[in-house]
Amino acid sequence: MSDPGALWRDPHPLVLASGSATRKALLASAGLSCITRPAAIDERAAEVQACSEGADPAQLALHLAQAKARDVSEALAYRYPQAIVIGADQTLALGEIILHKPANMHALHDQIVQLSGRSHRLHAGVSLWRGRKPLVSFVDSATLTMRALTPEQIARYCALAGEDALTSVGGYKLEGAGIHLFTRVEGAHSTILGLPLMPLLAALRDEGCLAL
Repeated sequence: MSDPGALWRDPHPLVLASGSATRKALLASAGLSCITRPAAIDERAAEVQACSEGADPAQLALHLAQAKARDVSEALAYRYPQAIVIGADQTLALGEIILHKPANMHALHDQIVQLSGRSHRLHAGVSLWRGRKPLVSFVDSATLTMRALTPEQIARYCALAGEDALTSVGGYKLEGAGIHLFTRVEGAHSTILGLPLMPLLAALRDEGCLAL
């Protein structure tokens, strides 16, 4: 008899094609445990190719999510041939400019200067695969407006955030010191963190993977 308290009802495991502790924690917050297996793709090369083919920032996030899910689904084909694999990626669009994770503290400072006093869009792409085949893919987006910051405030933020901020696109974490930078946030918190939970859970429910 199955456990009446169990949420995950699929007989095969859930795999997150990412080493992101934040995405894993988001799944855990929804009561889902997962295997983490970072994708082995050249993200920058994949981005260059997608952009050369005319992909906009939202399409780019989806393209990268699909590439990650495909890579891990194929890599696990022998061990977990029917696992549900979640690929996820996020892009930040400041007008026509796409910003990435800052490479160092100097780049972090420059990105906050760019974002200061302006609104930007975060696009979170998600792709679900099973048995080396795509199930469903989608993008969810959020708009964030940053305060007009003085040079002193930017320097103080960078000192407070430290190198941990280098792990996030745009150089901020809303779950940390980055929350002080913004005047307005429009969109789901999980989308901003890089894994839109409500549409993801709906997709897993449609696949019969959830008991709730």
